[in-house]
Amino acid sequence: MSIKAEHEIHQRRKGRNVGVGMMLGGFVVLILALTFVKITGGDFEMPRIEEGQ
Repeated sequence: MSIKAEHEIHQRRKGRNVGVGMMLGGFVVLILALTFVKITGGDFEMPRIEEGQ
C-alpha cells in the first residue's frame, strides 16, 4: 500500500487554516497586550464600593 499524494484542495485548505489560525493568535496577543497596558497604567483603579446605600 503506497502513500497517496495530497490533493490540491487539501493544500489550499491547509494554507487557509494556517492563515486563520495566525490571525486568531494575533488577535489574542493584541487583546492580552491591551489588557496588560491598561492594568499596569497609572490611571487604573478598582471600582469603589460605597457603604450606606
